[in-house]
Amino acid sequence: MTQTLSQNEDTITALATPNGVGAIAIVRVSGPNSIESVDKIFYGKKKLQDCDSHTIHYGKIIDKNREVVDDVLVSVFREPNSYTGEDSAEISTHGSSLIAEKIISLLLEENIRLAEPGEFTKRAFLNGRLDLAQAEAVADVINSRTDASLRGARNQLDGLLSQKVDSLREMLVNTSSLIELELDFAEEDLEFVSLQQVLDNINFIETEIDTLMSSYSFGRIIRDGVNVALVGEPNVGKSSLLNFFLKEARAIVSEIPGTTRDVIREELSIDGILFRLFDTAGIRTTEDSIEKEGVSRSRKAIEDADIVLFLNDINTGFSNYLYNEIKELKSESRILKVVNKIDTNHNVSNFYDVGISAKTGEGIERLFDKLKEKAVGSQNYTEKTAVVSNIRHYQALKKTKENLIGAKKSIEEKLSGEFISVDLRNAENSLGEIIGKITSEDILNNIFAKFCIGK
Repeated sequence: MTQTLSQNEDTITALATPNGVGAIAIVRVSGPNSIESVDKIFYGKKKLQDCDSHTIHYGKIIDKNREVVDDVLVSVFREPNSYTGEDSAEISTHGSSLIAEKIISLLLEENIRLAEPGEFTKRAFLNGRLDLAQAEAVADVINSRTDASLRGARNQLDGLLSQKVDSLREMLVNTSSLIELELDFAEEDLEFVSLQQVLDNINFIETEIDTLMSSYSFGRIIRDGVNVALVGEPNVGKSSLLNFFLKEARAIVSEIPGTTRDVIREELSIDGILFRLFDTAGIRTTEDSIEKEGVSRSRKAIEDADIVLFLNDINTGFSNYLYNEIKELKSESRILKVVNKIDTNHNVSNFYDVGISAKTGEGIERLFDKLKEKAVGSQNYTEKTAVVSNIRHYQALKKTKENLIGAKKSIEEKLSGEFISVDLRNAENSLGEIIGKITSEDILNNIFAKFCIGK
Protein backbone atom coordinates (compact mmCIF):
# COMPACT_ATOMS: atom_id res chain seq x y z
CA MET A 1 0.00 0.00 0.00
CA THR A 2 1.52 3.36 -1.03
CA GLN A 3 -0.52 5.37 1.44
CA THR A 4 1.06 6.94 4.53
CA LEU A 5 -1.34 5.45 7.04
CA SER A 6 0.18 4.23 10.30
CA GLN A 7 -1.47 1.76 12.63
CA ASN A 8 -3.03 3.46 15.64
CA GLU A 9 -1.37 2.16 18.80
CA ASP A 10 -4.31 3.08 21.03
CA THR A 11 -6.38 0.38 22.67
CA ILE A 12 -10.06 0.86 21.85
CA THR A 13 -13.39 -0.42 23.15
CA ALA A 14 -17.05 -0.31 22.16
CA LEU A 15 -20.32 -2.14 22.58
CA ALA A 16 -20.51 -4.67 19.72
CA THR A 17 -24.19 -5.55 20.17
CA PRO A 18 -27.19 -3.22 19.72
CA ASN A 19 -28.16 -0.89 22.53
CA GLY A 20 -31.13 -1.98 24.59
CA VAL A 21 -32.22 -4.98 26.63
CA GLY A 22 -31.35 -8.47 25.41
CA ALA A 23 -30.08 -11.85 26.53
CA ILE A 24 -26.42 -10.82 26.25
CA ALA A 25 -24.30 -7.79 25.44
CA ILE A 26 -20.75 -7.96 24.07
CA VAL A 27 -18.10 -5.36 24.82
CA ARG A 28 -15.22 -5.52 22.35
CA VAL A 29 -11.66 -4.42 23.16
CA SER A 30 -8.74 -4.30 20.70
CA GLY A 31 -5.19 -3.00 20.77
CA PRO A 32 -1.79 -3.68 22.33
CA ASN A 33 -3.05 -3.35 25.93
CA SER A 34 -6.45 -4.97 25.47
CA ILE A 35 -5.88 -8.27 27.32
CA GLU A 36 -3.80 -6.65 30.06
CA SER A 37 -6.44 -3.95 30.60
CA VAL A 38 -9.35 -6.39 30.79
CA ASP A 39 -7.31 -8.44 33.28
CA LYS A 40 -7.40 -5.48 35.68
CA ILE A 41 -11.18 -5.69 36.06
CA PHE A 42 -11.68 -9.43 35.43
CA TYR A 43 -11.45 -12.05 38.16
CA GLY A 44 -11.39 -15.68 37.05
CA LYS A 45 -9.42 -18.86 37.76
CA LYS A 46 -6.32 -17.47 36.05
CA LYS A 47 -5.01 -14.30 34.43
CA LEU A 48 -6.13 -13.67 30.86
CA GLN A 49 -2.54 -12.75 29.98
CA ASP A 50 -1.60 -16.38 30.65
CA CYS A 51 -4.37 -17.77 28.42
CA ASP A 52 -4.03 -19.04 24.87
CA SER A 53 -5.66 -17.40 21.87
CA HIS A 54 -9.20 -18.36 20.94
CA THR A 55 -10.16 -19.46 24.43
CA ILE A 56 -13.14 -18.44 26.60
CA HIS A 57 -12.98 -17.85 30.35
CA TYR A 58 -15.64 -17.49 33.02
CA GLY A 59 -15.27 -14.93 35.79
CA LYS A 60 -16.60 -11.71 37.27
CA ILE A 61 -16.13 -8.04 36.45
CA ILE A 62 -15.41 -6.18 39.72
CA ASP A 63 -15.21 -2.40 40.07
CA LYS A 64 -12.83 -0.28 42.16
CA ASN A 65 -15.12 -0.59 45.18
CA ARG A 66 -14.81 -4.38 44.99
CA GLU A 67 -18.43 -4.70 43.95
CA VAL A 68 -19.42 -7.31 41.36
CA VAL A 69 -20.71 -5.73 38.17
CA ASP A 70 -21.64 -9.01 36.46
CA ASP A 71 -20.71 -12.61 35.75
CA VAL A 72 -19.08 -12.69 32.33
CA LEU A 73 -17.39 -14.80 29.69
CA VAL A 74 -14.22 -13.31 28.19
CA SER A 75 -12.95 -14.48 24.79
CA VAL A 76 -9.21 -13.99 24.20
CA PHE A 77 -7.70 -13.48 20.73
CA ARG A 78 -3.96 -13.07 20.13
CA GLU A 79 -2.42 -11.14 17.26
CA PRO A 80 -2.28 -11.67 14.35
CA ASN A 81 -5.11 -14.22 14.46
CA SER A 82 -7.92 -11.90 15.47
CA TYR A 83 -10.50 -9.89 13.56
CA THR A 84 -8.39 -6.72 13.80
CA GLY A 85 -5.01 -8.45 13.63
CA GLU A 86 -4.27 -7.14 17.13
CA ASP A 87 -4.60 -8.60 20.62
CA SER A 88 -8.32 -8.50 21.34
CA ALA A 89 -10.86 -9.49 23.98
CA GLU A 90 -14.64 -9.72 23.96
CA ILE A 91 -16.61 -9.52 27.20
CA SER A 92 -20.01 -11.25 27.10
CA THR A 93 -22.33 -9.97 29.82
CA HIS A 94 -26.02 -10.08 30.62
CA GLY A 95 -27.87 -7.84 28.17
CA SER A 96 -28.45 -4.83 30.38
CA SER A 97 -27.46 -1.41 29.02
CA LEU A 98 -26.45 -0.40 32.55
CA ILE A 99 -24.03 -3.35 32.90
CA ALA A 100 -22.46 -2.67 29.50
CA GLU A 101 -22.05 1.02 30.33
CA LYS A 102 -20.39 0.19 33.67
CA ILE A 103 -17.93 -2.21 32.04
CA ILE A 104 -17.01 0.30 29.33
CA SER A 105 -16.55 3.01 32.00
CA LEU A 106 -14.16 0.72 33.91
CA LEU A 107 -12.19 0.09 30.73
CA LEU A 108 -11.96 3.80 29.96
CA GLU A 109 -10.26 4.25 33.34
CA GLU A 110 -7.54 1.85 32.15
CA ASN A 111 -6.22 4.18 29.44
CA ILE A 112 -8.53 2.77 26.80
CA ARG A 113 -10.55 5.05 24.54
CA LEU A 114 -13.91 4.65 22.81
CA ALA A 115 -13.68 3.34 19.27
CA GLU A 116 -14.65 5.52 16.33
CA PRO A 117 -17.29 4.29 13.83
CA GLY A 118 -15.92 1.28 11.96
CA GLU A 119 -12.54 1.45 13.69
CA PHE A 120 -12.30 -2.28 14.39
CA THR A 121 -12.81 -3.08 10.71
CA LYS A 122 -10.51 -0.22 9.70
CA ARG A 123 -7.77 -1.79 11.82
CA ALA A 124 -8.48 -5.14 10.19
CA PHE A 125 -7.86 -3.46 6.82
CA LEU A 126 -4.73 -1.61 7.93
CA ASN A 127 -3.32 -4.80 9.43
CA GLY A 128 -3.92 -6.78 6.25
CA ARG A 129 -6.73 -8.97 7.55
CA LEU A 130 -9.12 -7.67 4.87
CA ASP A 131 -8.71 -5.64 1.70
CA LEU A 132 -10.85 -2.52 1.29
CA ALA A 133 -13.56 -4.13 -0.83
CA GLN A 134 -13.91 -6.89 1.76
CA ALA A 135 -14.03 -4.33 4.57
CA GLU A 136 -16.90 -2.52 2.84
CA ALA A 137 -18.66 -5.88 2.47
CA VAL A 138 -18.71 -6.21 6.27
CA ALA A 139 -21.16 -3.29 6.43
CA ASP A 140 -23.19 -4.79 3.58
CA VAL A 141 -23.48 -8.11 5.44
CA ILE A 142 -24.71 -6.29 8.55
CA ASN A 143 -27.22 -4.23 6.55
CA SER A 144 -28.47 -7.05 4.29
CA ARG A 145 -32.26 -7.35 4.26
CA THR A 146 -32.83 -10.26 1.89
CA ASP A 147 -31.23 -13.59 1.00
CA ALA A 148 -29.96 -12.16 -2.28
CA SER A 149 -28.32 -9.12 -0.66
CA LEU A 150 -26.72 -11.35 1.96
CA ARG A 151 -25.32 -13.72 -0.68
CA GLY A 152 -23.92 -10.79 -2.65
CA ALA A 153 -22.28 -9.29 0.44
CA ARG A 154 -20.88 -12.68 1.45
CA ASN A 155 -19.35 -13.15 -2.02
CA GLN A 156 -17.61 -9.79 -1.72
CA LEU A 157 -16.50 -10.52 1.84
CA ASP A 158 -15.09 -13.84 0.66
CA GLY A 159 -12.99 -11.95 -1.89
CA LEU A 160 -14.73 -12.82 -5.15
CA LEU A 161 -14.57 -9.27 -6.51
CA SER A 162 -11.17 -8.58 -4.92
CA GLN A 163 -9.58 -11.59 -6.61
CA LYS A 164 -10.91 -10.51 -10.01
CA VAL A 165 -9.73 -6.91 -9.59
CA ASP A 166 -6.35 -7.98 -8.23
CA SER A 167 -5.71 -10.33 -11.15
CA LEU A 168 -6.52 -7.58 -13.67
CA ARG A 169 -4.31 -5.13 -11.80
CA GLU A 170 -1.44 -7.63 -11.75
CA MET A 171 -1.76 -8.05 -15.51
CA LEU A 172 -1.58 -4.26 -15.90
CA VAL A 173 1.45 -4.05 -13.59
CA ASN A 174 3.31 -6.71 -15.59
CA THR A 175 2.50 -5.00 -18.90
CA SER A 176 3.49 -1.50 -17.81
CA SER A 177 6.65 -2.82 -16.12
CA LEU A 178 7.87 -4.26 -19.42
CA ILE A 179 7.19 -0.96 -21.19
CA GLU A 180 9.07 0.96 -18.50
CA LEU A 181 11.92 -1.53 -18.70
CA GLU A 182 12.23 -0.76 -22.40
CA LEU A 183 12.42 2.95 -21.55
CA ASP A 184 15.34 2.25 -19.20
CA PHE A 185 17.18 0.50 -22.06
CA ALA A 186 16.07 2.91 -24.78
CA GLU A 187 19.61 3.53 -26.00
CA GLU A 188 20.15 -0.20 -26.60
CA ASP A 189 16.94 -0.48 -28.67
CA LEU A 190 15.69 -3.61 -26.85
CA GLU A 191 12.08 -4.82 -27.08
CA PHE A 192 10.72 -6.66 -24.05
CA VAL A 193 7.10 -6.71 -25.22
CA SER A 194 5.53 -5.98 -28.59
CA LEU A 195 3.02 -3.17 -28.96
CA GLN A 196 0.57 -5.72 -30.35
CA GLN A 197 0.88 -7.77 -27.15
CA VAL A 198 0.33 -4.62 -25.09
CA LEU A 199 -2.75 -3.81 -27.16
CA ASP A 200 -4.06 -7.38 -26.76
CA ASN A 201 -3.60 -7.17 -22.99
CA ILE A 202 -5.37 -3.83 -22.82
CA ASN A 203 -8.28 -5.10 -24.92
CA PHE A 204 -8.63 -8.17 -22.71
CA ILE A 205 -8.62 -6.09 -19.51
CA GLU A 206 -11.05 -3.57 -21.00
CA THR A 207 -13.47 -6.40 -21.86
CA GLU A 208 -13.27 -7.70 -18.29
CA ILE A 209 -13.83 -4.18 -16.94
CA ASP A 210 -16.90 -3.81 -19.17
CA THR A 211 -18.28 -7.08 -17.80
CA LEU A 212 -17.82 -5.89 -14.23
CA MET A 213 -19.37 -2.49 -14.97
CA SER A 214 -22.36 -4.09 -16.67
CA SER A 215 -23.10 -5.98 -13.45
CA TYR A 216 -23.50 -2.77 -11.46
CA SER A 217 -27.20 -2.19 -12.11
CA PHE A 218 -27.94 -5.75 -10.99
CA GLY A 219 -25.56 -5.53 -8.02
CA ARG A 220 -27.00 -2.21 -6.84
CA ILE A 221 -30.52 -3.65 -6.90
CA ILE A 222 -29.47 -6.77 -4.98
CA ARG A 223 -27.68 -4.62 -2.41
CA ASP A 224 -30.03 -1.64 -2.08
CA GLY A 225 -33.38 -2.91 -3.32
CA VAL A 226 -35.85 -1.45 -5.82
CA ASN A 227 -38.11 1.59 -5.37
CA VAL A 228 -41.56 0.98 -6.85
CA ALA A 229 -44.12 3.79 -7.08
CA LEU A 230 -47.77 2.61 -7.19
CA VAL A 231 -49.40 5.25 -9.38
CA GLY A 232 -52.90 5.64 -10.76
CA GLU A 233 -56.02 7.73 -10.69
CA PRO A 234 -58.13 7.70 -7.51
CA ASN A 235 -60.01 4.47 -6.79
CA VAL A 236 -58.17 2.21 -9.25
CA GLY A 237 -57.11 -0.02 -6.34
CA LYS A 238 -53.58 1.09 -5.40
CA SER A 239 -54.20 0.81 -1.65
CA SER A 240 -56.03 -2.50 -2.12
CA LEU A 241 -53.04 -3.86 -4.05
CA LEU A 242 -50.62 -2.69 -1.35
CA ASN A 243 -52.74 -4.37 1.32
CA PHE A 244 -52.82 -7.59 -0.73
CA PHE A 245 -49.02 -7.54 -1.09
CA LEU A 246 -48.54 -7.09 2.64
CA LYS A 247 -51.39 -9.40 3.74
CA GLU A 248 -52.65 -6.68 6.09
CA ALA A 249 -54.79 -3.55 5.98
CA ARG A 250 -51.87 -1.12 5.86
CA ALA A 251 -53.58 1.48 3.65
CA ILE A 252 -57.12 2.85 4.01
CA VAL A 253 -59.42 1.62 1.24
CA SER A 254 -62.41 3.81 0.44
CA GLU A 255 -64.69 4.67 -2.47
CA ILE A 256 -64.16 8.34 -1.65
CA PRO A 257 -61.57 9.88 -4.03
CA GLY A 258 -58.53 11.42 -2.36
CA THR A 259 -58.50 9.11 0.68
CA THR A 260 -54.74 8.57 0.37
CA ARG A 261 -53.24 11.98 1.23
CA ASP A 262 -49.57 11.02 1.67
CA VAL A 263 -47.09 8.52 0.25
CA ILE A 264 -47.19 5.25 2.21
CA ARG A 265 -43.89 3.32 2.18
CA GLU A 266 -43.67 -0.43 2.79
CA GLU A 267 -41.21 -3.21 1.90
CA LEU A 268 -41.72 -6.55 0.20
CA SER A 269 -39.22 -9.32 -0.61
CA ILE A 270 -39.78 -11.17 -3.88
CA ASP A 271 -37.40 -14.10 -4.46
CA GLY A 272 -34.71 -12.42 -2.37
CA ILE A 273 -35.01 -8.96 -3.96
CA LEU A 274 -36.16 -6.10 -1.74
CA PHE A 275 -38.93 -3.98 -3.27
CA ARG A 276 -39.82 -0.71 -1.54
CA LEU A 277 -43.44 0.06 -2.37
CA PHE A 278 -44.67 3.64 -2.37
CA ASP A 279 -48.47 3.90 -2.43
CA THR A 280 -48.99 7.39 -3.82
CA ALA A 281 -51.95 9.71 -3.63
CA GLY A 282 -54.12 9.64 -6.73
CA ILE A 283 -52.83 12.29 -9.15
CA ARG A 284 -55.60 14.64 -10.15
CA THR A 285 -56.48 18.34 -10.14
CA THR A 286 -57.78 19.38 -6.72
CA GLU A 287 -58.38 22.53 -4.67
CA ASP A 288 -57.81 20.74 -1.35
CA SER A 289 -54.47 22.06 0.00
CA ILE A 290 -53.64 18.83 1.82
CA GLU A 291 -54.46 16.69 -1.20
CA LYS A 292 -52.37 19.05 -3.38
CA GLU A 293 -49.37 18.32 -1.17
CA GLY A 294 -50.07 14.59 -1.50
CA VAL A 295 -50.13 14.90 -5.31
CA SER A 296 -46.84 16.82 -5.20
CA ARG A 297 -45.25 14.06 -3.13
CA SER A 298 -46.60 11.49 -5.56
CA ARG A 299 -44.78 13.20 -8.43
CA LYS A 300 -41.58 13.20 -6.38
CA ALA A 301 -42.02 9.47 -5.69
CA ILE A 302 -42.32 8.85 -9.44
CA GLU A 303 -39.12 10.75 -10.13
CA ASP A 304 -37.21 8.75 -7.47
CA ALA A 305 -38.67 5.36 -8.43
CA ASP A 306 -36.76 2.62 -10.24
CA ILE A 307 -40.09 1.23 -11.48
CA VAL A 308 -43.49 2.89 -11.80
CA LEU A 309 -46.37 0.43 -11.39
CA PHE A 310 -49.06 2.28 -13.34
CA LEU A 311 -52.40 0.87 -12.20
CA ASN A 312 -55.66 1.23 -14.15
CA ASP A 313 -59.26 0.09 -13.61
CA ILE A 314 -60.45 -2.31 -16.32
CA ASN A 315 -63.95 -0.84 -16.08
CA THR A 316 -62.94 2.81 -16.56
CA GLY A 317 -60.17 2.19 -19.08
CA PHE A 318 -56.60 3.35 -19.59
CA SER A 319 -55.75 6.85 -18.34
CA ASN A 320 -53.85 8.45 -21.22
CA TYR A 321 -53.72 11.80 -19.42
CA LEU A 322 -51.96 10.34 -16.37
CA TYR A 323 -49.72 8.11 -18.49
CA ASN A 324 -48.44 11.17 -20.37
CA GLU A 325 -47.75 12.91 -17.07
CA ILE A 326 -45.77 9.91 -15.83
CA LYS A 327 -43.76 9.79 -19.07
CA GLU A 328 -42.63 13.36 -18.43
CA LEU A 329 -41.05 12.15 -15.17
CA LYS A 330 -39.93 8.61 -16.03
CA SER A 331 -38.73 6.66 -19.09
CA GLU A 332 -41.35 4.38 -20.66
CA SER A 333 -39.00 1.42 -20.16
CA ARG A 334 -39.38 1.87 -16.39
CA ILE A 335 -43.20 1.90 -16.45
CA LEU A 336 -45.16 -1.31 -15.82
CA LYS A 337 -48.72 -0.99 -17.17
CA VAL A 338 -51.11 -2.96 -14.96
CA VAL A 339 -54.89 -3.26 -15.12
CA ASN A 340 -56.84 -4.10 -11.97
CA LYS A 341 -60.26 -5.62 -11.21
CA ILE A 342 -60.09 -8.38 -13.83
CA ASP A 343 -62.36 -10.40 -11.56
CA THR A 344 -65.19 -8.18 -12.87
CA ASN A 345 -64.13 -8.20 -16.54
CA HIS A 346 -61.66 -10.64 -18.13
CA ASN A 347 -61.37 -8.76 -21.43
CA VAL A 348 -57.77 -7.56 -20.85
CA SER A 349 -56.17 -5.65 -23.71
CA ASN A 350 -52.70 -6.68 -24.91
CA PHE A 351 -51.70 -3.06 -24.35
CA TYR A 352 -51.27 -3.87 -20.63
CA ASP A 353 -48.22 -5.73 -19.33
CA VAL A 354 -50.31 -7.72 -16.86
CA GLY A 355 -53.86 -7.96 -15.58
CA ILE A 356 -54.62 -8.55 -11.90
CA SER A 357 -57.29 -8.57 -9.25
CA ALA A 358 -56.23 -6.99 -5.96
CA LYS A 359 -59.40 -8.48 -4.50
CA THR A 360 -58.89 -12.17 -5.42
CA GLY A 361 -55.14 -12.29 -6.07
CA GLU A 362 -55.54 -13.40 -9.67
CA GLY A 363 -52.47 -12.42 -11.75
CA ILE A 364 -50.37 -11.40 -8.74
CA GLU A 365 -47.69 -14.05 -9.34
CA ARG A 366 -47.34 -12.88 -12.93
CA LEU A 367 -47.09 -9.32 -11.65
CA PHE A 368 -44.23 -10.40 -9.37
CA ASP A 369 -42.47 -11.95 -12.38
CA LYS A 370 -42.89 -8.72 -14.34
CA LEU A 371 -41.54 -6.65 -11.43
CA LYS A 372 -38.44 -8.87 -11.21
CA GLU A 373 -38.00 -8.66 -14.98
CA LYS A 374 -38.15 -4.86 -14.87
CA ALA A 375 -35.75 -4.78 -11.92
CA VAL A 376 -32.94 -7.07 -13.08
CA GLY A 377 -33.71 -7.75 -16.72
CA SER A 378 -32.46 -11.01 -18.21
CA GLN A 379 -29.01 -11.06 -16.57
CA ASN A 380 -27.96 -14.48 -15.40
CA TYR A 381 -25.46 -14.06 -12.58
CA THR A 382 -24.43 -17.07 -10.52
CA GLU A 383 -23.17 -17.04 -6.95
CA LYS A 384 -19.62 -17.41 -8.35
CA THR A 385 -19.85 -14.33 -10.56
CA ALA A 386 -18.01 -11.20 -9.45
CA VAL A 387 -20.68 -8.50 -9.19
CA VAL A 388 -20.16 -4.77 -8.59
CA SER A 389 -22.68 -3.32 -6.13
CA ASN A 390 -20.82 -0.28 -4.78
CA ILE A 391 -20.82 3.11 -6.56
CA ARG A 392 -17.21 3.72 -5.44
CA HIS A 393 -16.10 0.53 -7.16
CA TYR A 394 -18.08 1.43 -10.29
CA GLN A 395 -16.47 4.88 -10.51
CA ALA A 396 -13.01 3.36 -10.07
CA LEU A 397 -13.69 0.89 -12.89
CA LYS A 398 -14.92 3.75 -15.06
CA LYS A 399 -11.67 5.67 -14.47
CA THR A 400 -9.70 2.51 -15.24
CA LYS A 401 -11.43 2.14 -18.59
CA GLU A 402 -10.80 5.80 -19.46
CA ASN A 403 -7.09 5.33 -18.81
CA LEU A 404 -7.01 2.13 -20.86
CA ILE A 405 -8.65 3.98 -23.76
CA GLY A 406 -5.95 6.66 -23.38
CA ALA A 407 -3.21 4.04 -23.55
CA LYS A 408 -4.73 2.50 -26.69
CA LYS A 409 -4.91 5.93 -28.31
CA SER A 410 -1.21 6.53 -27.56
CA ILE A 411 -0.37 3.21 -29.23
CA GLU A 412 -2.50 4.00 -32.28
CA GLU A 413 -0.87 7.43 -32.62
CA LYS A 414 2.56 5.80 -32.29
CA LEU A 415 3.51 7.93 -29.30
CA SER A 416 6.53 7.02 -27.16
CA GLY A 417 6.35 4.49 -24.33
CA GLU A 418 6.22 7.24 -21.70
CA PHE A 419 2.67 8.18 -22.74
CA ILE A 420 1.50 4.57 -22.76
CA SER A 421 3.13 3.91 -19.40
CA VAL A 422 1.49 6.91 -17.70
CA ASP A 423 -2.02 5.79 -18.73
CA LEU A 424 -1.37 2.19 -17.69
CA ARG A 425 -0.06 3.30 -14.29
CA ASN A 426 -3.14 5.47 -13.78
CA ALA A 427 -5.32 2.48 -14.67
CA GLU A 428 -3.42 0.38 -12.10
CA ASN A 429 -4.01 3.02 -9.45
CA SER A 430 -7.74 3.19 -10.21
CA LEU A 431 -8.06 -0.58 -9.79
CA GLY A 432 -5.93 -0.36 -6.65
CA GLU A 433 -8.44 2.06 -5.12
CA ILE A 434 -11.09 -0.67 -5.12
CA ILE A 435 -9.12 -3.10 -2.97
CA GLY A 436 -7.17 -0.48 -1.00
CA LYS A 437 -3.72 -0.83 -2.54
CA ILE A 438 -3.92 2.86 -3.48
CA THR A 439 -6.20 4.72 -1.08
CA SER A 440 -6.17 8.14 0.56
CA GLU A 441 -6.98 8.60 4.22
CA ASP A 442 -9.95 10.77 3.26
CA ILE A 443 -11.49 7.85 1.34
CA LEU A 444 -10.92 5.52 4.30
CA ASN A 445 -12.46 7.93 6.78
CA ASN A 446 -15.50 8.36 4.52
CA ILE A 447 -15.97 4.58 4.18
CA PHE A 448 -15.59 3.63 7.83
CA ALA A 449 -17.59 6.59 9.17
CA LYS A 450 -20.69 4.79 7.83
CA PHE A 451 -20.09 1.75 10.06
CA CYS A 452 -21.59 1.23 13.48
CA ILE A 453 -19.30 2.03 16.42
CA GLY A 454 -18.68 -1.57 17.52
CA LYS A 455 -17.69 -2.84 14.08
